[in-house]
Amino acid sequence: MLIHHRTIIHVEVKDTREHIYFGSAAAMFADPRMSDLLKIKYQTFRTKKVSEDKPYENQNVIVRKGNLYTIDHNNE
Repeated sequence: MLIHHRTIIHVEVKDTREHIYFGSAAAMFADPRMSDLLKIKYQTFRTKKVSEDKPYENQNVIVRKGNLYTIDHNNE
């Protein structure tokens, strides 16, 4: 049985095609690599309501928010 474990933030860097994953938007903004790429402040990013269907995009990155699913080993 799959269970929703936590939210995940997926950042795709356009010029390098690199994919970086974070456990929260706060963790993403704490990473020094992201400030030059995001070009937005944390509080402003939070107002964007990023989701799987509504990514944040600028000339450098595409940021998507999704769910990380795991197997529930307790119910096997």
